[in-house]
Amino acid sequence: MSDRTPGPRFDKGMAVRRAVLGDAHVDRATRAATALDTDFQTLIVEGAWGTVWSDDSITRRERSMITIALLAALGHHDELKMHIKACRNTGASADDIREALMHVAVYAGVPAANTAFKIAKQVLYEGTEDTDRQE
Repeated sequence: MSDRTPGPRFDKGMAVRRAVLGDAHVDRATRAATALDTDFQTLIVEGAWGTVWSDDSITRRERSMITIALLAALGHHDELKMHIKACRNTGASADDIREALMHVAVYAGVPAANTAFKIAKQVLYEGTEDTDRQE
């Protein structure tokens, strides 16, 4: 058990994390935390959400597009799926996602983009019959 306590960016980070990812996701992650990864969860909240995502130099829509491109390029598919879902809360559209993934195709490779497009279609069109429809 760690004796680390959350820093000043924790509350701000948690608010942004909830706004972007939604209460249900954050509640699940919080409930799943154990003594092994509590410090890691705090690091995520303070660093990613309380520092990077809390900065207002660019919009949350723009951050979503950057994040999606990076996750797709690096092959982090579970995180990619989560952040595509989060676009519902950041203002990034299906067109924005497409443009981010087109950049992935050119700069990180067609196979990475191909997989990312497949994931995006699954997320964007879940519950519909046609995953190849045009927006």
